[in-house]
Amino acid sequence: MPDWTAESEAAFDAYVDALIGVIGHADRAEPLKDYCLGLLMPMERKSVEPLAAVAAPSRVAAKHQSLLHFVG
Repeated sequence: MPDWTAESEAAFDAYVDALIGVIGHADRAEPLKDYCLGLLMPMERKSVEPLAAVAAPSRVAAKHQSLLHFVG
């Protein structure tokens, strides 16, 4: 029986790695991954603040700022 979770995570990581290769900035890798992951989460609002709360619940303010910088 295949492990769909591991396969899905590997596919997601490969996709994000390809995107990171396109943007070409290593400092944008983490915010890009957090942003993409947040878009896939089952949340009503897909704005930066809820994404930050999901991506880094213990440091929402810092992650919010990081995501705002990335999106801008």
